[in-house]
Amino acid sequence: MTADTRAIDYWTNIFTPDGLRNMYLENDELHKLVSWWNMDERLKGYSPAEFVDMLDEVGVGKVFVPSFKMWSFKHKAPLLDVKASVIRDLMESCGGRVGGLYGVDVTLGMDGVRELEKAVKEWGFEGAHIHSYGWGMPLNHRDFYPFYAKCVELDVPVILQTGHSAERMPSAMAQPILLDDVALYFPELRIVASHTGWPWVQELIALAWKHPNLYIGAGAHAPKYWDPALVQFLNSRGKGKVLWGTDFPVVNHADSLAQVKVLSLKPDAREMLLYKAARNVFRTL
Repeated sequence: MTADTRAIDYWTNIFTPDGLRNMYLENDELHKLVSWWNMDERLKGYSPAEFVDMLDEVGVGKVFVPSFKMWSFKHKAPLLDVKASVIRDLMESCGGRVGGLYGVDVTLGMDGVRELEKAVKEWGFEGAHIHSYGWGMPLNHRDFYPFYAKCVELDVPVILQTGHSAERMPSAMAQPILLDDVALYFPELRIVASHTGWPWVQELIALAWKHPNLYIGAGAHAPKYWDPALVQFLNSRGKGKVLWGTDFPVVNHADSLAQVKVLSLKPDAREMLLYKAARNVFRTL
């Protein structure tokens, strides 16, 4: 396996023990997911050196980690606030194996847009990341458009969670059909609609087929649970439109890759899924 054929994960969450503890164990609204999703073992986390060793062992070339911004729908306050400086430290300590995704806090308005530009131009971030549910704002809300426009200017993709929200937040904020408006308005914006769009998988497939700039991200769902329609799509007319990912610690890298191996995928479809599609989305690879 060469560096050019190693898998690329478009979305891995912060993976250090401290980061995972802050994200889940010390989070009033997210800690319930730990037992529900059987994440106790995965929440032990890795040091940067251990993480790179793990990537080498399982055959992953690079992962993208967001400075995750999540808003509490219940309390109307920040629920998750991973600092960009923390992601910058991981990027540096992992020797290029970690790429940064700038987490959008829509409440910052144009200050956030300016920081997105700084993150890409000065800090080396390679995309933006949006979790819209807690704000109660749909993905086609006007307040997101300045961030989309800036991604076009910077020639970087935006990764968006779509489908239902496991947290107590309104899932309708990220129903895939909302991205029809976004993709029409921004035909140059490379959009990765994450989490397979479940339960609206067919809807997201239709959008990915329609829009050249819209891709499906398969993270957060173990491949053994992927909708058969998604597998058929990525194995046929959707080759190159689906990206592999984990949303670690939701899914383990080794387990996910092992499950991909037993899917009935054509060799070129598997290559597209694991790394070639990501290279089309992240022009920095």
